[in-house]
Amino acid sequence: MPQFVVERNIPGLGDMDARTLQQISAKSNAVVDSLGVPYRWITSYVTGDKMYCVHEAESADVIYRHAKEGGFPADRVTEVTTLIGPHTGRI
Repeated sequence: MPQFVVERNIPGLGDMDARTLQQISAKSNAVVDSLGVPYRWITSYVTGDKMYCVHEAESADVIYRHAKEGGFPADRVTEVTTLIGPHTGRI
């Protein structure tokens, strides 16, 4: 299944407390469960007022649907075409 990086602009995100982040995560999980299509939220990175999430879905349209139904932004959705890391240099 394709992976996507989802960029979300959320003012004040970096200052949110653990309880608020837990609520946002629970909402996202509930939406994933209700979509009725293959979907997996892998992880998210919080950087100040932005969040970068890695999700697996059949298409970017499904990612945007998740965002709309969850009430959170998906400002940019980009399909991951290649993964590299330290292991790439050891081939």
